[in-house]
Amino acid sequence: MFDYRTFALRKLAGLAPKYLPFADVATEDVPLSRLLRLSLFQITVGMALVLLVGTLNRVMIVELEVPATLVAGMLALPLLFAPLRALIGHMSDSHVSALGLRRVPYIWKGTMYQFGGFAIMPFALLVLSQQGYAEGSPRWVGLWSAALAFLLVGAGGHMVQTVGLALATDLVPEEDHPKVVGLMYVMLLLGMVAAALIYGWALSSYSPGRLVQVIQGSAVVTIVLNLIAMWKQEARNRTRAEQMRQATPVRFRDALASFTATPGMLGLMVMIALGTFGFGMADVLLEPFGGQALGLSVSQTTKLTALLAGGTLLGFGFASVRLGKGHAAIPLGRVGALIGIPGFAAIILSSLSGNIPLFLAGTLATGLGAGLFGHATLTATIRNAPAGRVGLALGAWGAVQATSAGLGVALAGVVRDILVLRAGDVGLLPQTPYTIVFSMEIVFLAIAVLIAIPMSKRLA
Repeated sequence: MFDYRTFALRKLAGLAPKYLPFADVATEDVPLSRLLRLSLFQITVGMALVLLVGTLNRVMIVELEVPATLVAGMLALPLLFAPLRALIGHMSDSHVSALGLRRVPYIWKGTMYQFGGFAIMPFALLVLSQQGYAEGSPRWVGLWSAALAFLLVGAGGHMVQTVGLALATDLVPEEDHPKVVGLMYVMLLLGMVAAALIYGWALSSYSPGRLVQVIQGSAVVTIVLNLIAMWKQEARNRTRAEQMRQATPVRFRDALASFTATPGMLGLMVMIALGTFGFGMADVLLEPFGGQALGLSVSQTTKLTALLAGGTLLGFGFASVRLGKGHAAIPLGRVGALIGIPGFAAIILSSLSGNIPLFLAGTLATGLGAGLFGHATLTATIRNAPAGRVGLALGAWGAVQATSAGLGVALAGVVRDILVLRAGDVGLLPQTPYTIVFSMEIVFLAIAVLIAIPMSKRLA
């Protein structure tokens, strides 16, 4: 009998090295099908990002009428765990278990945190907004329950992504670490594009009941895909477990000191923080801006996330080609930040003329710039990490990036709400609070570009 599944996998394996960035990292011992299966954890992380930052921030602000400051605060709660990514990566490097497993226990813990957060989130949001069947319920219950839900999803996502990327690097030779991490991030972006399209379709007819179905369906999909991703990825090794028991443990403080002592590493972290802050402030406002300034529907604004992620995917693809040819990473990151500047300028101009195509072009450009910037700085971090500290380097990069993105989201919401409250007093147009935030992002990206100029001589 003809095996269609084997035929399809062979076709995919044959096409992927040509069309999928970083796919040439696959070997006979670690085939592409195994790496793609492992990358399912990135699909669930991307799904969570789209739901929280893309879909829910629009629904909470517009449909549920929750103040943008409160929404931004909720979306920023996961950043409380972001600084712990470096610690999580270090702990998974040195984890001791009877079976010799290091990564899988942490991925499973993170998965359960995500599942629990999604399970309670929709009901908490409805109680918080006092809509639907939750009308009349104590609002403080919704507030604290929603905060717990966002914390659980954020903590789980940080843990799953950090340790999952470390597991991916365990499967390939050291020289291929940047490639396999790049492949994982390409799958993250593909997952974000697919999730944005699916959420846009599922919420085309919004109702409180549909919101519950979508979020709790995401909980089920998360646990199923992560289980498939983990299956037989990390071999049991009792010898390694015994060696780790007898070895002198490396303190996190010492490992972190070795990492930060690398020449130029602290400057790179500052550059990552500023650039991510610049790109990230738009995350909480882009879809509400499309709804309030340009009159786009929930379904249309949700698809903006797919456009943004698609631009980021293009940026990753272009970066993979350039970096694969030996191009220096820091100058490429500088180009990414430069592309973001006219992108945000186009978004600002679109609000003045009501030009939706210009708004879409600006969104695509900011995604392209973010992709170039993200992959270039990630590669620079891995290339310059001390020997044996790749897991810590991945955690540090993720910690700085996630913390900066979270702070950007929080600041954007606060600035928007303050300006909305003063709009009547000073005669601001409805789109002005948004355009002021977008202008701030241009300033942060310009500073990141200036910092990157002298760093090109210090880092690879």
